[in-house]
Amino acid sequence: MGKSLRVLVVDDHPLFRFGVCTLLDAEPGIEIVGEAASGGAAIDAAGALLPDVVVMDLHLPDLSGIQATRHIAAVSPDTGVLMLTMADESESVFAAMRAGARGYLLKDAEPDEIIRAVQAVARREAIFGPDIANRVLGFFNQPPPASEPVFPELTVREREVLSLIAAGHSNGVIANTLCLSPKTVRNHISNVFAKLHVADRAEAIVRARDAGLGRS
Repeated sequence: MGKSLRVLVVDDHPLFRFGVCTLLDAEPGIEIVGEAASGGAAIDAAGALLPDVVVMDLHLPDLSGIQATRHIAAVSPDTGVLMLTMADESESVFAAMRAGARGYLLKDAEPDEIIRAVQAVARREAIFGPDIANRVLGFFNQPPPASEPVFPELTVREREVLSLIAAGHSNGVIANTLCLSPKTVRNHISNVFAKLHVADRAEAIVRARDAGLGRS
């Protein structure tokens, strides 16, 4: 028979803590080795008992579950922390992850979900409840915010003209490259000079190259 997973349960609500302990202790292969009702007590118990998994509430007296998790992860990196809490806001989830928690479940999780999460955390897997997992995936799947274009006061075409000026091209080359008439190119250049408050082509080139335009 394999070694049992040693679990410490941390929650300041006695009835809920009792329920979690009863649930886990009844599962073959899991042994409850301790309980704690505060963040400081959790740190002390984790240091003394060296559990495989700490089931941790977020809101605790004295120290928060985040602070206790950070300490336990730093001092006992082999101990996995599973957050089991009512707090479902994204800030709490990511704060727990940054503190070193390996899992995050809400307290309305099904009993078998809690058991599986404890076992997964003991195997060093990351585990999240369905709603939390969707939120985490949604965060990482978000497209990066569009960066502000250089010289936002210019139109797209004016930035193209300025970039070609910065690359050292003449008006004729710019006209051919962008399929514009020479007069239209001159108009664009005049607009660029006015919007950037530059006196001549040389000053425009300096401004453009300082902003990263026109470089190969």
